[in-house]
Amino acid sequence: MDPTYLITEIPEIDSRKVEEGTFFVALAGERVHGNIYAAQAIANGATFVITTADMGLPGFVVKDSAVALVKLSEYARSRLDHCLFIGITGSHGKTTTKDLLGHILSVGGECIVPQGSFNNEIGVPLTILRVKESTKYCVVEMGARHLGDIERLTILAKPHIGIVLVVGSAHIGEFGSRAGIAQTKAELINALPDDGVAILGTYDPYTPHMGEGSGRKRLTFGERADCDVRAADLEFREGYAHFDLVAQSGRAPVSLRLLGAHQVANALAAAAAALEVGIPIDSVAAALSTAEASSKWRMELHEVNEKLLINDSYNANPESVSAALRTLVLLTQERGGSSWAFLGKMHELGESESADHLGIGRLASELGVDHLVSVGTDLYLLDLGLDPEAGDEMSTYFFLTQEEALSMAKFVEPGDVVLVKASRAEHLDELSEKILATWQTVVE
Repeated sequence: MDPTYLITEIPEIDSRKVEEGTFFVALAGERVHGNIYAAQAIANGATFVITTADMGLPGFVVKDSAVALVKLSEYARSRLDHCLFIGITGSHGKTTTKDLLGHILSVGGECIVPQGSFNNEIGVPLTILRVKESTKYCVVEMGARHLGDIERLTILAKPHIGIVLVVGSAHIGEFGSRAGIAQTKAELINALPDDGVAILGTYDPYTPHMGEGSGRKRLTFGERADCDVRAADLEFREGYAHFDLVAQSGRAPVSLRLLGAHQVANALAAAAAALEVGIPIDSVAAALSTAEASSKWRMELHEVNEKLLINDSYNANPESVSAALRTLVLLTQERGGSSWAFLGKMHELGESESADHLGIGRLASELGVDHLVSVGTDLYLLDLGLDPEAGDEMSTYFFLTQEEALSMAKFVEPGDVVLVKASRAEHLDELSEKILATWQTVVE
């Protein structure tokens, strides 16, 4: 195949999203191979298809379509020196940060960001192959399941700027320890070019020290006075952060439209990268103040009959659940009602699974959550040992199924706030929809 010809088109791996100006890459799925959708892709307007079997269609037959996609993106990247690539990794916050950064960089020129959470050996090539001659910036999100994954993605995308948000507990079952996770995240920084720039969060003991002694430029972000890019005079109104963005180039006010205290770190990371490429601080602050959530099931707000639901069901780990609970309590205090946390299981925690779930249960009580509803797992409640006489007032409930948990929706009153959160595999987005439907039925 002629790669020069191929990279004039945009790749798609979902035949339903194919349109004119795209080509379809047939990948192996869990149940079926994408080859069976190749004809539909052509019918939908694909210029050609890449398949692993001769389907009698315009296109190319390869041994492994995933490998072909990577090879094609390698060739494309070698021809994209005009575009500045920025890599983002971290235990959580990657998707929100790339959305924020893409929004800010668009002030300075055409910017490509990953669709959804395209952060693996398939998603990164798809992002690279969307870059054209008119593209000035490309943001690449990088995730990992194994040691070496981020290094391979960094070598493929060749970012000039690398952002590490935080080293948390997500996927600790895969890496064995936070130190192992830190080693993996540091692969992005270690694989940067000598003149590359590392942008590092200050929210854990590991990230601020990445790249030390390498000679590369290093910038930190956070809420400490010694950070290169920081938030000053931070306050929250109705769950939204307001602060002054402070950097060497000046100071400018920011009013985020993204819910939760944890969004401050994501905003600062995006701001640091944008400032590094030359976007003026006033423009950065203004862009942050107009950015809205663009990724599904992340702190989505829905209000029905004065009852507020926070759908944050995309993923869950101890750090993100902690942040969500704090936001829940803050919003509830402002509205004057009761707080409800519908929590499903956090996956991939390894040996710390029981302790981490129990820790969240205890945190919910300490924060003053009124009702903790554990869905599909009792790990949040085992050994919780609440003592009403000692001031522990949180009510707890355990339901094995979503349908059983849904029975609690009728007890939510106007002014109350409900949080729904779990790892994606628990499908609690479905519970969120059912709760809202129940409330809507009551209204009608």
